[in-house]
Amino acid sequence: MLKYNLCYIRQGQRILLLNRDYPGWMGCWNGVGGKLEPDESPRASMLREIQEETSLIDIEIQFKGLKTWSNVGGTGFGGLYLYVGYLAEDNLYPTPKKTDEGILDWKDMNWILNEENFGVVHNLPFSLRLAFENERCYDCHSIFDGNQLIQQISTEIDPRMESDRLIRERYLMKYLKHNA
Repeated sequence: MLKYNLCYIRQGQRILLLNRDYPGWMGCWNGVGGKLEPDESPRASMLREIQEETSLIDIEIQFKGLKTWSNVGGTGFGGLYLYVGYLAEDNLYPTPKKTDEGILDWKDMNWILNEENFGVVHNLPFSLRLAFENERCYDCHSIFDGNQLIQQISTEIDPRMESDRLIRERYLMKYLKHNA
C-alpha cells in the first residue's frame, strides 16, 4: 500500500535536507528517502535509502508514523513511512553536497519552520514538528487542492503500524475507500 519512506536526520538544531533535482517536489527542500523495494521492510528500506542518498551508515532511526496526503474529496491518496534519525554533534558531515538525487545541506530548524519559507515541501513543517516534539507516532495527513495545501490533520497511530501489515491496512482503509 505505502511505497515510500522519508527521514528527517537531525544534528543539534539542524536537519539534513535534500533539494531534489527530479519530480515530486523538484526544487524544494525535503527529508531524505525513497521507494521500498519488493519484499523490503519499511525500516530496511529507510536505512538503505539513507546510505544511498547520504553515505551515512550505522545511523539510528526511529519510526514516527505516516505522512499521508489526498486531494480535496479524498481522491489521489498517497503516503509514506516517516522516520527521524539523529547524528551525533561530533560526527562531521560537511555540506552542501551534490548527489545523484540533488543537493544535501544542513538547514536550521528555525529556517525550516519559518512561515515565510516557501522553499520547503508544503507539508514538511507540520510533520517535522510532530516528529520531534512528541514521542508518539502520528499520521500527518495533508489535503491538497491541486498544488495548494488546504488542511493538515494529525491522528495518533499505533507504532506497530511500521511492521504489522494488517494493522496498517485496516487503518489506511479510511483513505482507500475514496479511491475505489
